[in-house]
Amino acid sequence: MSNQKIQKPTLTGQRFKTRKRDEKKVFDPTQFQETIVQGLNQTGSDLDAVAKFLDASGAKLDYRRYAETLFDILVAGGMLAPGGTLSDDLTRTEFCLFTAQEDLETMQAYAQVFNKLIRRYKYLEKGFEEEIKKLLLFLKGFTESERNKLAMLTGILLANGNISASILNSLYNENLVKEGVSAAFAVKLFKSWIHEKDINSVAGSLRKVGMDNRLLELFPANKRSCEHFSKYFTDAGLKELSDFARNQQAIGSRKELQKDLQEQMERGDPFKDIIASAREEMKKNNISEQTMIGIVWTSVMSYVEWNKKEELVTEQAIKHLKQYSPLLKAFTSQGASEILLLVKMQEYCYDNIHFMNSFQKIVVLLYKGSHVVDGCDVLPPLCTANNTSSAKAVGLCSACQAAAACRSLGKLSQCTPLLSSPLITVCQ
Repeated sequence: MSNQKIQKPTLTGQRFKTRKRDEKKVFDPTQFQETIVQGLNQTGSDLDAVAKFLDASGAKLDYRRYAETLFDILVAGGMLAPGGTLSDDLTRTEFCLFTAQEDLETMQAYAQVFNKLIRRYKYLEKGFEEEIKKLLLFLKGFTESERNKLAMLTGILLANGNISASILNSLYNENLVKEGVSAAFAVKLFKSWIHEKDINSVAGSLRKVGMDNRLLELFPANKRSCEHFSKYFTDAGLKELSDFARNQQAIGSRKELQKDLQEQMERGDPFKDIIASAREEMKKNNISEQTMIGIVWTSVMSYVEWNKKEELVTEQAIKHLKQYSPLLKAFTSQGASEILLLVKMQEYCYDNIHFMNSFQKIVVLLYKGSHVVDGCDVLPPLCTANNTSSAKAVGLCSACQAAAACRSLGKLSQCTPLLSSPLITVCQ
């Protein structure tokens, strides 16, 4: 028997036609580049004409496929090689962002060109953000003037919501940070952003992408301090940004302090150790007693899992606060601290519906049993300053409820009306 394979018969003269949809188009960015460059050279520096040309060309050219090439040309004049250099010096246009005048008005006009293009061809939005991220990583390959123009353009685009602040992640590249490129770029970027909008726009956008606490990372580790950041950006004329960063740093420190307090409570550390540790942090981070009592209150109330039944939660709260009253007392040596504690208590009872009827009993505990709050010294200014909607929702304002509690103890013999409502009274 032969081991040779029997050849199968084949049909001759049969042709298989490939469907048009299955044909693979050749990726040819060079041809695309030549077409765009030629059009830009014809329109010249007239940005309105450039916008119209780009709008019309989108119907004939494959913007979706060649988005990166398109944005490279509009920014740098031609396709960019890795690192930021032009891959082809011969096929390029002189009418691009990098060759434009270095002023805010011109950059605003260019921002309008990009805005019109992306609004017309919505699918370019993601590709444009990717392009900006790439350009930020290429900053070392650009001249100082080119970096300044790109920074101003990026700031304007961020201010107007054309791109997400997440693109700023590229500035945390180790090499850019180490050589000071990121910080210098950030100065120009934030200046144009704040000029276009304000510091609230910056703060809101950074918070949205979780970057509000990362501004210090624009500097190398040996310069990554709030003091250095503040001096650098204040000297550059960005005091608003310095203040924002300092405020964020303080908020971060308070969150860490609250976390530490809760961990100490969970371990069952002695109150004297917790108080000593907290006072050390107050001194180290320049935290006032009013701020500290707010942190302590939040830590104390977050430490326990509360009963869901309203009739049981009051008893649980009284027992819990009686245990931790020495901790509260340690940070209420001033009248302002006592007021803040009462306000925090009121807000907590308002925000947590199960505590709506617990406020007065808590005040009685802190006044009578623990001497944390001295009613007659605290209530008049509190009632004046805290006649809020949340206070009314709890039943009476903090001062009224506390006054009622104090009167029940025989501590307030006389009360005088403060406002038109007969319920709003303070000690005379």
